[in-house]
Amino acid sequence: MTNEAKRQLAIAACQVRMGVVTATHGAKAGHPGGSLSAAEVFAYLYNREMRIDPKNPKWEDRDRFVLSKGHTAPGLYAALAYRGFFPVEDLPTLRHIDSYLQGHPNMNTAPGVDMSTGSLGQGVSCAAGMAKAAKYLGKDVNVYTLLGDGEIAEGEVWEAFLFAAHYKLDNLCVIIDLNGLQIDGATKDVMNTAPVDAKLEAFGFNVVSVDGHDFDALEGAFASFHGCQGKPTAILMHTTKGKGVSYMENQVGWHGKAPNDAEYKIAMDELNAAMAELEAAQ
Repeated sequence: MTNEAKRQLAIAACQVRMGVVTATHGAKAGHPGGSLSAAEVFAYLYNREMRIDPKNPKWEDRDRFVLSKGHTAPGLYAALAYRGFFPVEDLPTLRHIDSYLQGHPNMNTAPGVDMSTGSLGQGVSCAAGMAKAAKYLGKDVNVYTLLGDGEIAEGEVWEAFLFAAHYKLDNLCVIIDLNGLQIDGATKDVMNTAPVDAKLEAFGFNVVSVDGHDFDALEGAFASFHGCQGKPTAILMHTTKGKGVSYMENQVGWHGKAPNDAEYKIAMDELNAAMAELEAAQ
């Protein structure tokens, strides 16, 4: 990947982070930590990887994305808004009673959302079914789904993994955000699921482990997905929860609360400085 391509993706990821902070501040609620940790993959998927059309969100032959960790909707909404699916100016209406941007993704109200999610474990199950349907219909459609590392303690997740491997769904890309924290604390303390890589390999997956904040690493992981036949792919992203906002980084308390006015200003000052640096690098 060229340096310019990486710079453009870094700008997109910074925009996602700005959108997350803006949306959760506007809602006075939400889940910024796990939205920020996934900013790079949101940017990569919507600006480089997936075949989509913001002007035609329901295009039948588009690739699909399912946010299995549905509470990180602020990250998805920010990616969709900056990609042109709906106005960026609507992000602060997150969770407002009259807003189409509900606290968890709703495919009936938000343009670009392919599946309504929120109950952990169900998103990856839907994604596996969508991938199977595409195979059955002979459609050249890839399905991507993003899970949290706390979420994979759900039994339904592993049933979906069994299903995906059994049906050889090589058009399914499972992405797991391994930021090490969930609402109650460290995942290793709440419910230790390690080693995730060995377990998924045993389930029959093509497994790639990467630094989830490194665009070259993400490019290589998705190349492995496209090059693999006969089995689903799992990309294990090692990330920092709250990445990009100094006081949120690796702090479990920012799993599910919004910044107040003073915290919002600090976060946006940091992100604007990061954006200015990226723009000056051209």
